[in-house]
Amino acid sequence: LPEDATKRQRAIDEALLAYPQLDDLQSGVVLDVKPKEMQVMIATGDVITLKGESMKLATASLTDSTQPKKRLRPGAIIRLLSDGGIWKLAQLPQVEAAFISMNADTGAILSLVGGFDFRRNQFNHVTQAQRQPGSSFKPFIYAAAIEKGFSPSTMVNDAPLSIGSMETGSQAWEPKNYDGKYEGMMRLRIALAKSKNLVSVRLIRAIGPSYAQEYIQRFGFEAEKHPPYLTMALGAGTVAPLQMASAYSVFANGGYRVDPYLINKMTDSKGTVLFEAKPTHAHEDATRVLDARTAFVIDSMLQEVTKTGTAASARAKLGRSDIAGKTGTTNESHDAWFAGYNPQVVAIAWIGFDKPASLGDRETGGGLALPMWISYMSTALKDQPQQAREVPAGVTQVDGDWFIPEFSNNGGVRELQ
Repeated sequence: LPEDATKRQRAIDEALLAYPQLDDLQSGVVLDVKPKEMQVMIATGDVITLKGESMKLATASLTDSTQPKKRLRPGAIIRLLSDGGIWKLAQLPQVEAAFISMNADTGAILSLVGGFDFRRNQFNHVTQAQRQPGSSFKPFIYAAAIEKGFSPSTMVNDAPLSIGSMETGSQAWEPKNYDGKYEGMMRLRIALAKSKNLVSVRLIRAIGPSYAQEYIQRFGFEAEKHPPYLTMALGAGTVAPLQMASAYSVFANGGYRVDPYLINKMTDSKGTVLFEAKPTHAHEDATRVLDARTAFVIDSMLQEVTKTGTAASARAKLGRSDIAGKTGTTNESHDAWFAGYNPQVVAIAWIGFDKPASLGDRETGGGLALPMWISYMSTALKDQPQQAREVPAGVTQVDGDWFIPEFSNNGGVRELQ
């Protein structure tokens, strides 16, 4: 920074103008640096002093051994975040995120966050991003299987599987469970709750990838983005978060397809209505795309995910039993998802890099996307009464689990090795 006070202030003002605030991250110019203390000026002209934990991120840039080019010095531009009134050193995230919530019965969009900050990146990840959904796609394959005679209590083998090139159409494939553990025969309900990949692969192998590809189109997915291969069961196709919100609403509202919409009404200065949305309503004029019984059974299985499965922290932290959903993590942790709902609100959270890269060796949808979903739902559902699901006609209970006799001729599929 210049020694002259006038030139010094001009340089600070120009720097702050060149680096405006992004989201909650305020820009600041370093005025003075000491090993355990830093003075920073922000756009308001206030001078902030950072000490101790507040400047932890800069520790590596303040030591005598730090290379001169990497050393923090007066004139440097930094980012600050106010945490409960206490300023802390922060940094711009390289990772991006998306969040969308909508009314499950009408499709009215309640919230839409397309990325970290529009001034930095104008790409809307909710509507434009095409990402692999990973395990958050499994419920749609399970729904297809339910209508082929499977049930939540069907026993399926969670064991290693080797699939030859003749069946895959390319090269031999040995799918793995995320944790590398295998538990043998287990109920479909538990397999979905634990997100067992080998069970999902056996499931789509049994019902047929072509049937699964045709089936998922009722939820609004495009067939060409989900080639009819076994990998479809693990979410190897591509989707946009907005598509996932619309698709999960089918489970939330009992089987109806509703189209998301953002604008309710537009008028001119005289009050003349220029545009007014005409949304369809579940249970009224919306198109039924899924049997009510299938929607109910899958919903009960997705409730299990938030009760005992990979998203159990959602029920524990929200204190609600009417929530359901599914975590999703793609290969090498390139994408982290949580897709969930209660009967009123559907919400989808996604995190990933624009140029696909690992989020971390052990990062998952449950660890990254689910906390974002919980934070939103804690406000969206606050003071809202819990909603019990009505059991549709044609669904019965057998040994404590739901069963659809019509889809299960001769007792249905009892086990799959």
